[in-house]
Amino acid sequence: LSTSWCRSASAFIPAARKTKTLSTRRLATAVDQIFSSSNDPDGRRRSTTLPSSAGVLNKSTTQNAAIISSSKSSATRLFSTAVEESTAVEVVEEEELPTNDNDIDLLKLRHTSAHVMAMAVQQTFPEAQVTIGPWIDNGFYYDFFFPETTDAETGEAVPSRKLTAQDLKKVKKAMDKIISKNYPIVKEEVTREEAKRRIELINEPFKLEILDSIKTEPITIYSIGEEWWDLCAGPHVESTGQLPKKAIALQSVAGAYWRGDENREMLQRIYATAWKDPKQLKAYKKMMEEAKKRDHRMLGKQLDLFSIQEDAGGGLVFWHPKGARIRTKIEDFWKDQHTSQGYDLVYSPHIANLELWKTSGHFDFYAEGMFDQMDVENEVYQIRPMNCPFHCLMFKDDIRSYRDLPIRWAELGTVYRYERSGTLHGLMRVRGFTQDDAHVFCLPEQLEDEIVAVLKLTQGILSRFGFNKYELMLSTRPEKSVGSDKIWDDATAALVGAMDKLGWSYGIDEGGGAFYGPKIDLKIKDAIGRTWQCSTVQCDFNLPDRFDLDYISAEGTKERPIMLHRAIFGSIERFFGILTENCAGDFPFWLAPVQMRLLPVTDAVYDYCKDVAAKANKLGLRVEVDRGNERLAKQIRNAEKGRIPVMSVVGMKELEEGTLAVRSRKLGDLGSFSVDDLLAELKQCDEAAVEMTKMGEVPQKEEEESE
Repeated sequence: LSTSWCRSASAFIPAARKTKTLSTRRLATAVDQIFSSSNDPDGRRRSTTLPSSAGVLNKSTTQNAAIISSSKSSATRLFSTAVEESTAVEVVEEEELPTNDNDIDLLKLRHTSAHVMAMAVQQTFPEAQVTIGPWIDNGFYYDFFFPETTDAETGEAVPSRKLTAQDLKKVKKAMDKIISKNYPIVKEEVTREEAKRRIELINEPFKLEILDSIKTEPITIYSIGEEWWDLCAGPHVESTGQLPKKAIALQSVAGAYWRGDENREMLQRIYATAWKDPKQLKAYKKMMEEAKKRDHRMLGKQLDLFSIQEDAGGGLVFWHPKGARIRTKIEDFWKDQHTSQGYDLVYSPHIANLELWKTSGHFDFYAEGMFDQMDVENEVYQIRPMNCPFHCLMFKDDIRSYRDLPIRWAELGTVYRYERSGTLHGLMRVRGFTQDDAHVFCLPEQLEDEIVAVLKLTQGILSRFGFNKYELMLSTRPEKSVGSDKIWDDATAALVGAMDKLGWSYGIDEGGGAFYGPKIDLKIKDAIGRTWQCSTVQCDFNLPDRFDLDYISAEGTKERPIMLHRAIFGSIERFFGILTENCAGDFPFWLAPVQMRLLPVTDAVYDYCKDVAAKANKLGLRVEVDRGNERLAKQIRNAEKGRIPVMSVVGMKELEEGTLAVRSRKLGDLGSFSVDDLLAELKQCDEAAVEMTKMGEVPQKEEEESE
């Protein structure tokens, strides 16, 4: 290193200074810059506008956010919490892609595209047998079985076909021809016997199994002209010519067991995407390219956040120190928000006698998703797949009065569910995970207000992590259900009334509720436009009956309480994965596992750096000192690769003056600040999850004042 570098890291700061400390205004501006950025990690600008109901944040926080968002700077806030609608910055936003939920025409297009693809596969490879082909969030898939065949000339057995990328190109060409011929899509209703006869004629054994699983009649068939047909409930477009050839793309091939059973046939699944026009397809492909860069599995390894140790078993998460720091911050915030809203935190065991799960009904309904039982002193125990039964036992442990209700219990409870190895996916689908579970026991007349409170709490928590855009779906009574008509009607009305009070729009999934009650599901939208199912609010009429829960009414009679299940994150693991991908590993300052790294230019300043780090850590900040084994440029690159939001290059001048030369990961070099002033502002930003809006008085040096 040069003499100047050894002497002072301030040479790294481009702006020359005549004074040893900075004015109030300059320090405020510079620290504000540290926590500001005009773009998301993907470089796109976005709106942070919330609905008019801004959650449970206090007035002062909302006002601060409004001040920041309406400032002269074009920067949007890195640590967004809430922006009131009237003061939000107007930002031009890219057109959002439609979804199956909000565009029935898109859903029809995808469903018909799946049928056309299946027809094209069987035209191209006549030995293929079809199974199922549903639409999914961004397109559709179809599963095919390719049996062994016999060579016509030699009589030798030919192994089953393995689809390749080249095969997909052939299938796509066949699809385009089918679309060009504009075949009509015809719906037909037939008897079960007629459907069976037709299936046997074309030798489709999997269709026979599907037919057996259909319990209603008549049987619905959709045909593509007179060329091809399938068992299907619809909906579809009117003809193949309505499909946009240039907006359909075949993506990949994967293996899948029939019915998800590893003892059954291995199928080949073709994944595809379909949109209403080529522009949407292009936007989707761009989104998928960005998603690859944000893959939480890759980032988890790069940033040393977590791992899945196969030696210990698939689907089990090991939280490394940096990931554990973030998880702790998430959980602490979650706990603080719940206790401030009248919840009591509880803990319950990880296993229980199997009889408990029989009483709750989980053993009857969810046995396939539960691990095997264990014998404990001639009694059968079950590791828990749910937390709900434990809370019911706790409620029943005492005599409850109507005056005690509502009772709100929240638990970060780890549960274990059997997932087939082929379905495991990073943090998104695991075998052991922690639900942010809570249950509210209330009176019927309290139900709507409790739902409103849950939705406000949900919005307040999610917005803290930068999720301000939601899609809500109300799921109503299915054909098979428990509970009276009145209790279903009242509960559904309470859910609707709560969303109406908040002015939230929602879709309706008729008959999509659980057998034990109606529910609201909330999906969050991430930085690149994907939606994720996270939060849910469910009314339950089943468990209070199964556990014989009651309270003493004002009239002295025993009555059943209403039970609300609700989760905000869904699970800590899955939410962590979503959050990591949303910010591309650039966690907001208050969550960053390392908030600032000190980079010593010479060994002579190492003890000074350690003292500063210790002082910061006592304030609750997460500051570390680079070991100094690398050249300075490499230290800076390492900090940037580690997504550390703030770093400080420290030389002899900083040691002598008690200052830090600050560098922002996003904006570069920002200037030199006194240690106490900088740490005070970083602490304020950490606690409020917003950049500061007003700087206190900074003592001036005598020589500065004399100037």
